[in-house]
Amino acid sequence: MERKIYNPIQKDTVTFLKTHADTNGACTLVEVELADGGGVGLHYHKTYAEQFTCIDGEVQVQLGKAIYTLRNGETATAHPDINHLFRNRSGKPAKFIVELKPASRGFEQSLQIGYGLANDGLCRKNGFPKDKLALAWLFDISESNLPGWMSVFEFILRRQAKKARQKGIDQQLLNRYVKF
Repeated sequence: MERKIYNPIQKDTVTFLKTHADTNGACTLVEVELADGGGVGLHYHKTYAEQFTCIDGEVQVQLGKAIYTLRNGETATAHPDINHLFRNRSGKPAKFIVELKPASRGFEQSLQIGYGLANDGLCRKNGFPKDKLALAWLFDISESNLPGWMSVFEFILRRQAKKARQKGIDQQLLNRYVKF
């Protein structure tokens, strides 16, 4: 089974090279084809490191306050609790590998579900799900955290994620969109 997903809003393609199941939880490995202008905003993870390795084009990675422009073969690692983002501002598509250590099943599921919702027209123009409970639950399972003053929203998101679970929204999304 091909493990490639596409987001028509962000115009990104993610190919799952290794999942938690493939590596017995050691790592998640994905290849990302990122359109110009694409990326993910500032956040951090408490439970896994995220290593970015550029394989074609240029991708910017911010670690803390420092911004690095990665080119072919160059790598940057966001260790746990380090604020980071990635983006493409090169004017052309970029391709890079992201390795999570240890693996994150929630991260893998959140990508499949988020991209599935986008393909079904259930996301806003900014790529966020229209359903606020789905958005909160995806944020929660991806093990993402918001830095600085934005962290005040985490309490709300975590409560909404709990409500999504109580209503069975989590199982509906898992059943519909998670294929591997």
